[in-house]
Amino acid sequence: MKLHELTPSEGSRHSKKRLGRGTSSGQGKTAGKGTKGQLARQGGKTRLGFEGGQMPLFRRMPKRGFNNINRKEYAIVNLSDLNRFEDGADVTAAALVESGLVKNEQDGIKLLGNGELTKKLNIKVAKASAAAQAAVVAAGGTIEVI
Repeated sequence: MKLHELTPSEGSRHSKKRLGRGTSSGQGKTAGKGTKGQLARQGGKTRLGFEGGQMPLFRRMPKRGFNNINRKEYAIVNLSDLNRFEDGADVTAAALVESGLVKNEQDGIKLLGNGELTKKLNIKVAKASAAAQAAVVAAGGTIEVI
């Protein structure tokens, strides 16, 4: 095969639809837009959620309370989950993601005191409960809240 022998595959290229070129062309007069109305106008598209002037669904639905846009979501890890690490290991966010304990780090990782910790670990997390901190120190490990 040579460069001058290359051709596009069958049906991959077709001519552009020529709108408004006479009534017999099939797309003449109104150019396939129908007769009048919003969609026949120039720039006649509506925004997402527009219902023709009817009060949109997202404005009809009741809204309650306060949504804090600065809210932080923490991925939660329990003490009992950390027993899969070896004694003396450094437990960081990257190590938790790699081990499969955390799928999405979100805004950080919070350690909770559910279960029992039997290993001596060096833990670095964004947040930890008081019970979790006490349990880590009691097991002989260290905990650093970043």
